[in-house]
Amino acid sequence: MVASRPRLVVATRSAHKLGELRKLLALETTQLVSLDELGVPGEPVEDATTFEGNAASKARWAVRATALPALADDSGIEVDALGGAPGVRTRRYAGEHADDAQNNRKLLAALEGLPASARGARYVCALALALPDRAGARGGLPVITRRGICPGRIATEPRGDGGFGYDPIFEPAREAPGGRTFGLWSDAEKNRVSHRARAARRMAPLLHELGFG
Repeated sequence: MVASRPRLVVATRSAHKLGELRKLLALETTQLVSLDELGVPGEPVEDATTFEGNAASKARWAVRATALPALADDSGIEVDALGGAPGVRTRRYAGEHADDAQNNRKLLAALEGLPASARGARYVCALALALPDRAGARGGLPVITRRGICPGRIATEPRGDGGFGYDPIFEPAREAPGGRTFGLWSDAEKNRVSHRARAARRMAPLLHELGFG
């Protein structure tokens, strides 16, 4: 009988995030599974003031809900002209139930009239790993986090329909002002420099060290 592959639950319901992490981590012996694939109900509370704090909360919640080791992502965009907003409220910037287009429109309106030099921004991703065999530790379930940052700027209008979130209005730093947004980059190009790619590259050695190959 062939042994089943060990599973690592990704604390997300986003098919985009799950797909990106599967590509970026490229684990050969461990299966990344989502909350929906496991039929896990409910949602973790995301009320921390940092990406790391929210990622840690989601990882702890997923471990307790599934008894599996858990990997959680919290990511978003920080805009210099807005003092780092939307930040941890990236997904809810235009309201609790806002979609990507609504969030993009609100951000473009907030920066209307600003030159490229004043539209600096960065995508940020925090990945958190929690293990079930630590669940009994005093003070709660500890986690290990890794961060990735992709600097750039906010475009003056959406361009491209690739990616998700703010990709159509985010110009990575290697593009000149008015150049291609992430919405125009291929998945392969984006996965070399994105915030999630950089966080994943920092998390991968730890996963391998712990036996998640």
